[in-house]
Amino acid sequence: MLARSIGVAWARLNERLSLWAGIGPDEARGRAFGSFGAGSYIMWPPTTIFNERYIHIGEHTLIGQHAALSAGMVPGQECVTDRVVVIGDRCLIGRGSGIVGHFSIEIGDDVWTGHHVYITDQNHGYGDISLPISRQTQPERAISIGDGSWIGHGSVILPGARIGVHVVIGANSVVTSEIPDFSVAVGAPARVIRRHDPERGWIDVD
Repeated sequence: MLARSIGVAWARLNERLSLWAGIGPDEARGRAFGSFGAGSYIMWPPTTIFNERYIHIGEHTLIGQHAALSAGMVPGQECVTDRVVVIGDRCLIGRGSGIVGHFSIEIGDDVWTGHHVYITDQNHGYGDISLPISRQTQPERAISIGDGSWIGHGSVILPGARIGVHVVIGANSVVTSEIPDFSVAVGAPARVIRRHDPERGWIDVD
């Protein structure tokens, strides 16, 4: 009984601390961002946040605990574009997720993700077998996620992915290409299994 009471008290304290110690638009840390909309919040503790001036967050967006949010490879890096990572209004980024931008990641309004989702617009080259992969080129391709979409727990969104509006990405999927509007995609690589037809409604895709 005592252990349960201590557990409940600790959970409540942790929740209050997460809200009190997080990052909002009016704090010094929040003002370092390229833009940080009213009512938005990054919960404490984050894992990694750097080069905030290249990151733009809309209004009433919540980023969960232990999230990584960065632009470029290292703190202080000069990025090629001013808006490397853009997260829209009313988004929810799940706990333990990572958004690592180098060129362009655009997340629309009302996009929600499950926990532990990873989104990056840069990959590793491995074509030259005489060099370690860490020393090879790291190609970048823009990513976009359309309004009102849902990205399931544990999914990975890789360079060049273009996810349409009102799309569901199933848990643990890996998205590497284009997923059209109003569809459901699952798997690695993700493929469309359902789509919405204006006349017939939701249709299973073989």
